[in-house]
Amino acid sequence: MAKSEEMPRDINGRGVLVTQPLQDPQTDSILCWNGEAWKIDNTLIAGNDTRTIFDNLLRAGSKTPDRALDERERLDDAIVRFFSRVSGPFAFIFYNARQGSVYYGRDRLGRRSLLRSKAHNGDIVISSVCSGPSTTNWAEVEADGVYVIHLANISENTGLVEKRIAWPETKDLHDSIPRLSLATPAVNGLLMNLRHALAIRAVGIPTPPAQTSTPAKVAVLFSGGLDCTLLTRIMHDLLPQDQDIDLLNVAFENPRVLKATAARSSAMVAPYSLCPDRVTGLSTYAELQQVCPGRTWRFVSIDVSYMETVSHRSQVTTLIHPHNTEMDLSIARALYFAARGVGTIRSGSSDDSRPYSSPARVLISGLGADELFGGYTRHATAFSRMGFQGLSNELELDYGRIGKRNLGRDDRIISHWGREVRYPYLDEDFLRWTLRLPLWEKCGFGQCPGPVSVPSKNTDDPLLEPSKKLLRLLSWKLGMKSAATEKKRAIQFGARSAKMEAGRTKGTQVLS
Repeated sequence: MAKSEEMPRDINGRGVLVTQPLQDPQTDSILCWNGEAWKIDNTLIAGNDTRTIFDNLLRAGSKTPDRALDERERLDDAIVRFFSRVSGPFAFIFYNARQGSVYYGRDRLGRRSLLRSKAHNGDIVISSVCSGPSTTNWAEVEADGVYVIHLANISENTGLVEKRIAWPETKDLHDSIPRLSLATPAVNGLLMNLRHALAIRAVGIPTPPAQTSTPAKVAVLFSGGLDCTLLTRIMHDLLPQDQDIDLLNVAFENPRVLKATAARSSAMVAPYSLCPDRVTGLSTYAELQQVCPGRTWRFVSIDVSYMETVSHRSQVTTLIHPHNTEMDLSIARALYFAARGVGTIRSGSSDDSRPYSSPARVLISGLGADELFGGYTRHATAFSRMGFQGLSNELELDYGRIGKRNLGRDDRIISHWGREVRYPYLDEDFLRWTLRLPLWEKCGFGQCPGPVSVPSKNTDDPLLEPSKKLLRLLSWKLGMKSAATEKKRAIQFGARSAKMEAGRTKGTQVLS
């Protein structure tokens, strides 16, 4: 049998709140929905998106099929084509009672978690999180289409038979960049498209239930690096001045790093203030205050002791399952404590700090920028070896696997704290625009001799690092010149959540 253990949630309460799962009284059809549907085709959804999705699914499956195979396939096709028209992050389970069919899947980028487990007796469990012991055979549901189980086809000999219905071909989202041309207006195009992607994710977030007001409705996962800073700077222009923005910055006490530092110097070692992301975060925070005055920017220092890291290891390991490598754990640790939002803030201009817990239930993440704009070292390597064709191949590979490698895992980690993460760089319209750009309008490989770490800040034509150069130019244009020069740093190394113990542990090593 198939069992749905999806745990739906309504985090931002768009429209009238509904209780899930939704059930149609006339047909007994059921929908479990976890996500945000921003638009259907190019039409913004007004009101509750869960109800809108359910009503559309009921219409798509309203006709009772005959025994002909082509009629059932037509209904399957109608379901997958409907979901291909939905913009936004989502995972779902839909039971079409008229046809006795169970459909489930994730958006084509895999931005919401959905797992599947098949027991020895043939039972299939579909859930947002691992609901059984860690040894259960869980796997991420691939974001490569919609899956369906036709219950009428079950027999003692075949059991449950799952079928994948591939997404319709969408050249805008999946094709490599076909041509190469250089045009300066891409900087303005980037600003316009990022503003749109941010507006539907950050503007109009309601006050949480049972609260009359909240100082911050949105927070940023904030390392001080280029990707998150650019989003933060644009968000400043979109939100009312009296709405605070929390900047969540996490730093870990790493015994291995502290030991190595102490061996080189007899001076007192600061476990958190010397973390690379803390240094960068405070520097960018100061720049934000200068460039964007009049708003309360609340820099939340989230300091995680080694003892606390160890005490939460079991919980984090459970949440990331079925991912099980040292790299998964080190990345998840940083997101886990950052999303908790508990740290300290400075009081006014003094150095005194006080405890603080962010009330924001929506978190903004810069994930996706590296995959789209060539931010990883391997992208520069691919270009140096095979030119733009090699770079194109590497970018397409990264973009195609982002849902499987990152998004489901991260969704489970962050939603554990009752918060929702939103990814402006992965907005469908933004992706279409970005993937149409020539490669040399995204990054500057081959356009200058090499990266310039400290360019002159008075020039109108700055020499910036080639990786993600389009983002760097826009950051520079908007006044965030220090952020425009920041180098890429993986979260687990910037926050020092990786390699905490001595030894030659590799990121690909399986957790013991």
